[in-house]
Amino acid sequence: MSQTKCRSCSAHLEGRHHCHRQLQEGHLVVCQFQFLRWSAYRDVPDSKKAFLNLLAHVQKWQRECGDGRTVVHCLNGGGRSGTFCACTILMEMIQYQNMVDVFYAAKTLRNAKPNMVESLEQYRFCYDLVMEYLECMDLR
Repeated sequence: MSQTKCRSCSAHLEGRHHCHRQLQEGHLVVCQFQFLRWSAYRDVPDSKKAFLNLLAHVQKWQRECGDGRTVVHCLNGGGRSGTFCACTILMEMIQYQNMVDVFYAAKTLRNAKPNMVESLEQYRFCYDLVMEYLECMDLR
């Protein structure tokens, strides 16, 4: 694997890597995002705006890649990953269905894996992020 591009802003790192598969011709491009504004001592990110920026960058990458898969992980594989996934679901609900249902997003994830969105603070963050996103949309 060779790293071909790495960008950094104050909120996240983005690194793109080319992986050459031995069994198939061609290569696979992997884009890794690491969110830097989430303190190890807090259940939620330090900045809603920075988190929205991360979600936008990941969504842009997904559009560019077409059928590419997204892998999300955190230390325990649940709380932070679940919060990211719930927020992603909520942004897509707003964009494609013109509605928001935080309970549905969290419950759907928790049905698949019980520790997704594991704290009340993370659940509230999902609501707060939706409000921040909608306020940003009004300013455009």
